[in-house]
Amino acid sequence: MLKDRIVPVEKLKNRYNPSDFNFNTTKDINSYKEVIGQNRAMKALKFGLSIKRKGYNIYVSGLTGTGRNSYSYSIAKEFANKEERPKDWCYVYNFDKKENPKAIQLEAGKGFKFTKEIESIISKLKGDIPKLFESKEFEDKKNVIYKQYDNKMEKIISELNEISVDHGFMFKRSEKGLVSIPLKDGKPMTENQLENLTEEEIDDLRKRSGEISADTVEIINKIKDLEEQLKNRLKQLKEKVAFNAVDYYIDPLIDKYKRNVDIEKYLNELEDDIIKNIDKFLQQEDEENITEIVKKKIETNDFFNRYKVNLFIDNKNLQGSPVIKDSNPNYYNLLGKIEYFNEMGILKTDHTRIKPGLIHEANGGYLIIQAKDILKSGAAWEGLKRALTSQEARIENISKGSVVAESIKPESIPIKLKVIIVGDYYTYQLLYSHDEDFRKLFKIRADFDVEMKRNEENVRKIASFIAYQCKEENLKEFDKTAVARVVEYSSRLAEDQKKLTSRFNEIVEILYEADAWADYDGEDIVTEKYIDMAIYEKINRNNKYEEKLQELFKNETLIIDTYGSKIGEINGLAVMDAGQYSFGKPNKITVTTFVGKDGIINIEREVEQSGSIYDKGVMILSGYLGSMYAKKNPLSLTASITFEQSYDGIDGDSASSTELYALLSSLSEIPIKQGIAVTGSVSQKGMIQPIGGVNEKIEGYYKVCKEKGLKGGEGVIIPHQNIDNLMLSDEVINAIEDGKFTIYAVETIDQGIEILTGIPAGELNEKGEYPMGSVNYLVQKKLDSYADLNKDYE
Repeated sequence: MLKDRIVPVEKLKNRYNPSDFNFNTTKDINSYKEVIGQNRAMKALKFGLSIKRKGYNIYVSGLTGTGRNSYSYSIAKEFANKEERPKDWCYVYNFDKKENPKAIQLEAGKGFKFTKEIESIISKLKGDIPKLFESKEFEDKKNVIYKQYDNKMEKIISELNEISVDHGFMFKRSEKGLVSIPLKDGKPMTENQLENLTEEEIDDLRKRSGEISADTVEIINKIKDLEEQLKNRLKQLKEKVAFNAVDYYIDPLIDKYKRNVDIEKYLNELEDDIIKNIDKFLQQEDEENITEIVKKKIETNDFFNRYKVNLFIDNKNLQGSPVIKDSNPNYYNLLGKIEYFNEMGILKTDHTRIKPGLIHEANGGYLIIQAKDILKSGAAWEGLKRALTSQEARIENISKGSVVAESIKPESIPIKLKVIIVGDYYTYQLLYSHDEDFRKLFKIRADFDVEMKRNEENVRKIASFIAYQCKEENLKEFDKTAVARVVEYSSRLAEDQKKLTSRFNEIVEILYEADAWADYDGEDIVTEKYIDMAIYEKINRNNKYEEKLQELFKNETLIIDTYGSKIGEINGLAVMDAGQYSFGKPNKITVTTFVGKDGIINIEREVEQSGSIYDKGVMILSGYLGSMYAKKNPLSLTASITFEQSYDGIDGDSASSTELYALLSSLSEIPIKQGIAVTGSVSQKGMIQPIGGVNEKIEGYYKVCKEKGLKGGEGVIIPHQNIDNLMLSDEVINAIEDGKFTIYAVETIDQGIEILTGIPAGELNEKGEYPMGSVNYLVQKKLDSYADLNKDYE
C-alpha cells in the first residue's frame, strides 16, 4: 500500500530526448520570428485591428515576457504596411478670428511643400513690394494723382479766399495743411505784428474768424472731401500695385490646390490680408531711434507670423499608416499642447506654437501605450477617452492658474485611429468593473497566456525561436542537447510536464548567458553543459537569502527535525519569493490538544499574522473533525496550532493538510515521522487538493535534509494532482534513485497519515466504528473521552 503512494522516478521530470531532433545544431534549421502558443491572443488582436468601428480598441492583457508588446507592435505594423498613408495637417492663421487657428488637411507629403510655397511667397513679396513702391512707374502714377489734387485744391482755396478777404483773412497751404492768415491793409500780417496786437484787436480777429467759419462751411467740407478722395486714390493705387504683385504668386497656387476647398479659401483670405496690410511690407526706419527700430522689428516679426504655416503633421516619409508606441504618455505628450513665449513680461502664443501629441502622430494608424503609464496621469486617461468618444482631437492646455496674456483655441482635428493598451489582468478587471467608458471604448481583449501545450509542434517552434535568436543576436550555435535542455527548462518555468512557458524573456536570458559561458570557455557551440551552467549561475546570483536560511537550519538556530518521530509535530513547506528566484522553506508546525470548547485556535490568526486564505484553511479542519468524529458526541476540545519560529505574515492554504496531520497525531498520540515533510490543502471531506510551487518546496526541503545529513527516510508528501507539475532538479532525482529521498503522492488524509505514522488510518465498519488500533480509532477515542470529561465538568 505504501509503495503505491511513491512517485516513480520517471514521473519526477519530463525529459526531452535530444535524439528526437532531426538536426545537430540550430544552424541546420530555419529560423523565423514567431509568437508561439498564443493563438487565442493572436486571433483576437487580428480581429480587433481589422474591424474599423468606433469602440473597437484593444486591451492586450498578460504577464511581462509573453510577447504581448512585441507581437502587438509587429501585427500592427503588418496591418499598417497594407494601408494608405494618412493626410498631412497644417494649422494656419484665422484672418477673421485670430484666437481660433484653422486646421487644413492635405494629401500625404504635400504639407511640407505647401509650407515652403507660402514661406517662399511671403519672402519674395517682402523683397518685391518695396521695390514696386519705389519704382519710377509708381512715382509717376502717384504724381499724376497729386497733380490732379493740387489743381482742384488751388481752385477751392481761391474760392475760399474770395470770401475770407472780405473778413480780413486769407488761406494758404503749408506742410501742416491749410492755415488761415490775418490781413492788414490787404497784406498778410507778420509775426511781429501778430505779437503786438492789443486785446481788442485779438477779440476782433476771433470774431471775424468765427464769421468766416460760418460762411465757408461748404467750402471747407469740399476740402475735406478732396483730401479723402486723395487718400482713397492713393490707397487704390497701392492696392492695385499690391494686388498685381500678390496675385502673380498666389493665383498659380490657387489653381494648383483648387480641389482643396480649405486651401483655396485660405489663399484668397491670405491675398486679401496682404493687400489690406501692404504698409507692413514697406520698410520705414530712417528717422527712428534704435529703441523704436527694435520695437518696430519685434512688432513686424509678430505680424508676419500670421503668414507662417504650421506643418502640424508631416507624413511625407511614412510608408503605410503610422504605428506609434510610447512609454511616457502624459497629458501633453498624448494630446498635444500650445507653447508660449515671454515677450517683455507678457506670455504670448500663436498658431505656429501648436504642437502635436501621440494621437495626432498616430492618426490614421495605431497607437500602442502601456496601461501603467497612461493611468499614472488621470488627465491623460480622461483626455484619451474623450478623444476616442468624440473622434476628434482638441488641443487645450491644462490651466494651472497662471496669468496668460494670450489664449488660442485651435480648430479640432478629426481622428481615426486604433488604440492598443498593454497591461496586466488585474488592471483590466479594475477598468472593466469601474470605468464605464473603458467598456465602451475597448471592446476587444487579447489575452496572452503564460503557458502552452508541450507538443512536437511547439517544441519545433522553440527550436526555431532559438535559431532566430542566434541569428539576430549573433549568438553561438546551440546543439540539440542544449535545445533539449531549454525545452525542459521551459516546462520547469511553466511548472507542468505537459506545458511550456510562453514567457520567452526568461528563455532569452538563459540563451544569452549560456552563450556567454561558452564564450568564456572558448567553445564555438553551446551544449547542455552551458545551459545548466547558465541556470545554476542565475540561481547562485540570487539565492543568498536561501543560503543564509540553510545555515540557520544547519546550526539549529531554526529548528527542523529531519529524522525520528514526534507527537503533534510536523514539517510544512512554503515558498519564499526573492525576486528573480523563488525557493522552498520548511517550517515546523506544532499542535497541542486538550479538553475544552474553544475548538481550533490558530495562533497566527490570533496575533494577526495570517491572511484570509490561511484562516479559511484552518477553519476547514473543524469541518473535517466534525464530519469524521462528532456523529455521536459533540466536539469538546481545544486545539492550538502554530508555525514555530515564524515572525512574518502567513497566507495560503497549502499547509492545511499538514496541520490536520499534526492535529490527528496529537489526538491519537501517535508520533509522526519527522523526515517526511508535507504540502497540500484539504477539503472538509478529507480530500487532498493541489498546490503551487511544488518543485521549489521539494527542493527546498531536500537541501535542508542534505545539510543535516541524509539518512534515507526523508521525503515529501504532495497532492497526487501535482505529479504532472514535477520538474525536479537532477540532484534531487539522483538522490531519489539512490534511495536517499522519496516523493509520495496522496489523494486523501487517510493515505497521508498512514505514510507519516506507519499505522492504518482505519475505515468505519457496519457498526459505525473504526478498527481498534487504527489512527481514526484512537482519535475517536480521545475525542469521546474529552466529551465525557466535559459532561462531568458541567
